[in-house]
Amino acid sequence: MERSQDTPATSGRRAWWALAGFAAAVVVAAAIGGLGVQGTTDEYASLRQPGWAPPSWLFGPVWSLLYALIAVAGWLVWRRVGFSPALWAWTAQLVLNAIWTPLFFGAGKYGLAFAEIVLMWLAIGLTVVLFARVSRVAAALMLPYWAWVTFAAALNLSIWQLN
Repeated sequence: MERSQDTPATSGRRAWWALAGFAAAVVVAAAIGGLGVQGTTDEYASLRQPGWAPPSWLFGPVWSLLYALIAVAGWLVWRRVGFSPALWAWTAQLVLNAIWTPLFFGAGKYGLAFAEIVLMWLAIGLTVVLFARVSRVAAALMLPYWAWVTFAAALNLSIWQLN
C-alpha cells in the first residue's frame, strides 16, 4: 500500500542524510565485494564463456546504475515505514551481493558462487515482494537488479559448466 505522508523524522534534512546513508551502504557492499579481488577483467576474459556473455566493460556501467536504484529503493521504503522487515530483506540481499564477487573471482569457486547467487536471487525476490507492500515504486526500482542477477546467475552457471 502506498503511503503519501512522510513523518517528521523522514522528511527534510534527515531524509537526505538517510539517502546518503543508503547510498553509502550500497557503496560499502560494492567495495567489500571488490576487496582483494583484482584483475577481474583479465580473469573474466580468460574464462571459457557462452557466446551470449557480455563484454567485461559492460559490467561497471550496469552495476553503477543498479546500485543507485537499490539505494533509492531502500530509502523510499525507509521513508514510509522505517527499518522494517522489508529493509532486513534489503540488507540480506546486499550482504549476499557483497559475497558473490570474492567467491567467483577471488576464490574461483564457480559452483559455490552459483549457489550463493541463487540465494541472492531469492533474497531479492523477497525484497521485491516486501517492498511492493510498502511502495510500488521501490519494488519497481528493484526489478532491473533482479533481472540482471537472473542473467548473471545463468552466466555464472554456464561459466561453471564450461570451466
